[in-house]
Amino acid sequence: MQMPKPTDADKQFFRSVVSDAPGVEVKPMFGNLGAFVNGNMFAGLFGSSVGVKLAADDLAELATIEGAGPFGPAERPMGGYLALPPSFSTEQATVWVDRARGYVATLPPRPKKEKR
Repeated sequence: MQMPKPTDADKQFFRSVVSDAPGVEVKPMFGNLGAFVNGNMFAGLFGSSVGVKLAADDLAELATIEGAGPFGPAERPMGGYLALPPSFSTEQATVWVDRARGYVATLPPRPKKEKR
């Protein structure tokens, strides 16, 4: 499986649509980026594609928007996530990323791994 590499512009766009909210962290993941709240990923960058984890109703709504689609490797897209349409403006993407953060913030916090 080939891991796409985001450009600096892709990374900058991703960081610009992730709101600075309590508990939110943006971290590198396999050469890409992930946005986490309480240890759970709510948005990710895979190459130039921004994906969000949403509640079922929001996933269904996003799926109806032209350009939205599977997020992650074509061979194994990530369940519960959809990629935002590449045509989305910063403002449009921020709305969906904020929805994802709001949803994932309601999930139980993920325990931190112990460092060896």
